[in-house]
Amino acid sequence: MNQQLQDERTRIRTAMDRLLAGQATASNGSLTVVALAAEADVHRMAIMKRHADLKNEFYERVRTESQQVPEAEKRLRETVTKLKRTITNKNAEIERLRQLVTNLTLAGAVLTQTSETPAGPNPTPGNVIPLRPRNS
Repeated sequence: MNQQLQDERTRIRTAMDRLLAGQATASNGSLTVVALAAEADVHRMAIMKRHADLKNEFYERVRTESQQVPEAEKRLRETVTKLKRTITNKNAEIERLRQLVTNLTLAGAVLTQTSETPAGPNPTPGNVIPLRPRNS
């Protein structure tokens, strides 16, 4: 590992300690990767790509040492909750529509059967001439 990478890792670990101790000097003190990057004077994407293990270590320490859930995890949990609620609503709507289709199909069958088997001869009005002779 080259010296620049080692220096970044040292700064990130020092920044982790400051953030978790509540002694932020270069960031707003929130327990996020953005604040960690600002505190360590490292680009955020460097933490996300080159130092992903340190990012995971940071979030693990946030959970264990501060008894808090990281902001990213909170947002994901909220999104999952909303999506589950949406799925439940959609499933209920699909079931309601299936029942409606069944009822409409049955109603259509009843109407079709009723129109095909009339109770008696159809009376024709005086001004209507049938094109086909009636079957009597």
